[in-house]
Amino acid sequence: MSQSIEKQLNKVVVVGGGTAGWLTAAIVAAERRAQGDVETSVVLVESPDVPIIGVGEGTWPSMRRSLQRIGVSERQFLAATGASFKQGTRFVGWSGREGLDSYDHPFSAPVAYSQFNLASVWLSHGGTRSFAEFVSSQSALIDAGFGPKQASTPDYAFAVNYGYHLDAGKFAVLLKEHAVEKLGVEHVLANVTGVKGEKNSDIEGVVLDDGSTLHGTLFVDCTGQRALLIGEHYQTGFLSAESVLFNDRAIAVQVPHAQKDSSIASATLSTATTCGWIWDIALQERRGLGHVFSSKFSNEEDAQDMLAQYVAGDEQLESDGIDDNAYRTLNFSPGYRSHFWHKNCVAVGLSAGFIEPLEASAIALVEQSASMIAEQLPQDREIMDVVASRYNDKLAYHWQRIIEFLKLHYVLSARRDSEYWRAHVDPESWPHSLRQKLVLWQQQPPYHVDAPMIDELFPSASYQYVLYGMGFRPAYEMSCVPSPAMENALHDVQVQRDKFLNGLTANRTLINEILGK
Repeated sequence: MSQSIEKQLNKVVVVGGGTAGWLTAAIVAAERRAQGDVETSVVLVESPDVPIIGVGEGTWPSMRRSLQRIGVSERQFLAATGASFKQGTRFVGWSGREGLDSYDHPFSAPVAYSQFNLASVWLSHGGTRSFAEFVSSQSALIDAGFGPKQASTPDYAFAVNYGYHLDAGKFAVLLKEHAVEKLGVEHVLANVTGVKGEKNSDIEGVVLDDGSTLHGTLFVDCTGQRALLIGEHYQTGFLSAESVLFNDRAIAVQVPHAQKDSSIASATLSTATTCGWIWDIALQERRGLGHVFSSKFSNEEDAQDMLAQYVAGDEQLESDGIDDNAYRTLNFSPGYRSHFWHKNCVAVGLSAGFIEPLEASAIALVEQSASMIAEQLPQDREIMDVVASRYNDKLAYHWQRIIEFLKLHYVLSARRDSEYWRAHVDPESWPHSLRQKLVLWQQQPPYHVDAPMIDELFPSASYQYVLYGMGFRPAYEMSCVPSPAMENALHDVQVQRDKFLNGLTANRTLINEILGK
């Protein structure tokens, strides 16, 4: 047991701000309060000189629970962050198959998913309709641009499952103000110039630019890709994923709506290009767009030209005045840490790793990491080693599943129009676990056994949406005679679809009604 740290652990120091830092600080502080822990303090130190990257603008439904947990109302959140409602992702041009120009990965699971695997019914009856439309009413709402609830519905409740699109910079400001004013988080604005403690022992404190040392008993590294504590200080290993997922660049731009009352899409739009894909995220006042690509298969100039053409071709965007200076390039190395919790330091956010923003897993990982830290915060140094070991195992599993699931989007494509796509469909770049599943799925659809953890980031339903949306069909014929209960469930999809289309309103209308505009 380290002699440089008190046996009782009662001071959490979060190093770095942004979404990762402030969300972690808020969740830990809120959990301590909920448990009546008045001894443990939470301090966040951030540099006044490091800007927020701000590309993580999509969340999962889990964000609703996080906001509830820290005590932020939905109206407050929507007003402060310019957020809109997100019901999933629509993929355009990924399949490369005739008649499959686009498909949806909605947030709502297939109807009666805990009881039946309706993929067998869909496959055995020819699969002529879109899989998402066959098993869920949510695609119809995405088509219509409708919101997931009525304005009178209580905070965070819903008719169909949803997350958010948000302005990451504004979100960090909201989190900071709430954490400091409502949750008692201490905010220190300073540059960290050093780390006090030997590399083979616990961190005693971080040295600030005024010469003082900020002491703590647990340090959370939220310093982004720099990874000041887990990387620079502890030299923790980094496991690259570039041989599986090739993207390592993103060019981002923010463009206002052409009209103040322009429609707000209720899903992230992901459009495939010859060297990557373009994200399109609609907020209340603007849309955030970006081209994710691989520097191995394209140069920055060509990638930016593709994004500029996309912007210019959309009449719903106010592209006048958007010049080259509005575009910014973000570089990243796809991969994750070999250990996320080392000694008394745990990495959260970009310091733990990053793959690519496909399926918007970055903020969801921050939420889950922060929750695990908050709920299992060790009471003494001996317990910390056990918690750290369990944390490392869990996070390693999640990162491996993220890589596997994201690769699934590429390997099923019929596109052969560029070296980028030909390289992605080469089995040599597929994770072994994905190869096995693709063999198994030749005779049976994905189901609960394919995603066995209770807190899976991507449940088996997500695999189904992508698998069949991309055009995968099993080698062996599926034969399933639907039971009366299955028939009733499928009938409910149509009933719900009609009910929602008649009872819900456009995304923008819903937001305006909640905000009283």
